[in-house]
Amino acid sequence: MLDTQTIQIVKSTIPLLEGAGTAVTDHFYQRMFTANPELKDIFNLSNQKSGRQQFALFSAVASYAKYIDNLGELGELVERIAQKHTSFDIQPEQYQIVGHHLIETLRELAPDEFTDDVAEAWIKAYQLLATVLIDREKALYQSSREEQGGWTGARAFRVKDKNKESELVTSFIFEPVDGQPIRQYQPGQYIAVRVKPDNAEHVEIRQYSLSDKYHPDHYRISVKRERSPIKGMVSNHLHDEVEVGDTVELMPPAGAFFLTQPSRPVMLISGGVGLTPMMSMLETLVSDEAYQHDIFFLHTCKNAQQHSFKQRLAALKMTRPNLHEFYWYSEETHVSDDINLGLMDINLLRDKVDFNNVDVYLCGPLEFMRFVRLQLHVNGVPSERIHFETFGPHDEII
Repeated sequence: MLDTQTIQIVKSTIPLLEGAGTAVTDHFYQRMFTANPELKDIFNLSNQKSGRQQFALFSAVASYAKYIDNLGELGELVERIAQKHTSFDIQPEQYQIVGHHLIETLRELAPDEFTDDVAEAWIKAYQLLATVLIDREKALYQSSREEQGGWTGARAFRVKDKNKESELVTSFIFEPVDGQPIRQYQPGQYIAVRVKPDNAEHVEIRQYSLSDKYHPDHYRISVKRERSPIKGMVSNHLHDEVEVGDTVELMPPAGAFFLTQPSRPVMLISGGVGLTPMMSMLETLVSDEAYQHDIFFLHTCKNAQQHSFKQRLAALKMTRPNLHEFYWYSEETHVSDDINLGLMDINLLRDKVDFNNVDVYLCGPLEFMRFVRLQLHVNGVPSERIHFETFGPHDEII
């Protein structure tokens, strides 16, 4: 644990961090990648260009400083970070590199405020945080090694099948090259794909939600083609270059967002490609004969051409009378009776859902999730029953 003086010094730097904003993390990443270019094979460089990675790191550092005297408040954030790190195969020695560049960044950006005493306090604080994360990640790695079908690091998988689900989304089914069992996962978790596109300078690692219930012989992900050549480097590579029979490397399943054992009705809400983890949850719930509560499946996309898994969803509805589907198209003008136009409106379900007795799982673009979460709160769903996932660096939807 940290002593009182160290805690006070770290907390006194919160105004400094908030005043500097993402300038701290901009400088940090530039410094670290210059000194340790090998880390470019781990970090998502497209998130560097968009600024999302910098914002996520800054938010994590600021939150750590704020709650340094009550780390229990950071439990959820620590778990999300640890899960993400294992999908990149982050190792303890890399924490020392990151810590060194973080401290030196603060020293260089604010030499007057960041005195030797402040630097020493932050070194102690960072070491404590690193220890917490390393210990959690060590446990996750051990669990992955010991579970049936588990592994650590990259493992070779062959593309067994490739199916177009909509205008932008294509599913890939991977089977292990070694023919051995594969690790089970929780519906909602993701798996990291490690590839080297022809136009990429570095190895690229991306996480994609598993989009089906667990099968003991294969994994399925469903990838949206990103139109931006930078953001879409890996998705376009998968869509255009990776074919049936090709081999890719996968990291073990990970993720802190997943369906728990439900004891009440469940509402699965998604926007765009946020549909993918919801399909895993839905397929799991529908296949569980013991689960007889209502399932409310809400999805929004731009138009019918971008409505992924539409036929599969219709087939599932035919088999489970407790499955209730609601769809919104934001850019259509004429649709069938079972499609709503415009933005998702939770109020349409007021006579169908007991909002005081429902667990909600939410995934999609940040602004969409913020918009929906506000509606859920207005209708009485407590925050602790709203579970969400952001693609890429974690962000809040409050």
